[in-house]
Amino acid sequence: MFTGSGIIFLDLNEFPECPEVEENGTSFSENADLKARAVAGHTQRHALADDSGLVVDALSGAPGVRSARFSGPDATDEQNLQHLVASLNKHAGANRNARFECVLSLSDPQGRSQHFSGTVHGVIIDTPRGSNGFGYDPVFVPRGEHMTFAEMPSWKKDQISHRGRALAAFAQTLTRRQSPS
Repeated sequence: MFTGSGIIFLDLNEFPECPEVEENGTSFSENADLKARAVAGHTQRHALADDSGLVVDALSGAPGVRSARFSGPDATDEQNLQHLVASLNKHAGANRNARFECVLSLSDPQGRSQHFSGTVHGVIIDTPRGSNGFGYDPVFVPRGEHMTFAEMPSWKKDQISHRGRALAAFAQTLTRRQSPS
């Protein structure tokens, strides 16, 4: 997506002294900002961070910003997945519509940030399928598809996923900034 842009991306492995950032925001954008601003302030470089999660209508938006901690603070992906299915099974006949949301925050060293978001709508199924991906991928079927994210090849998931859409919005902004006026 960024081939030929001239932008060099570094990951946190290049900055092992970066502090851990507690994700205690109440929204995906707040959590993404917390991470991007902390890293940008520490490294004195622009930083791009994301926060994302699953929003389920029948669960009043849960797991939401607590997607990684849905079944407890040290929960595994498998525990969160089982907790999600069990929670939905308590609501027999409930609407299983859901969406994955992602917000990217690009922060400069002074703490100014810009957001890029992506969403993909779908449904939650009862029985996990597939072994690709992670988290809730085995029970999420995107609208218009018959496979779960975990059944899709990574290139296909990247094309339609919430994170892929947020990155595409970010890439469009970079392209516009680099285009001659």
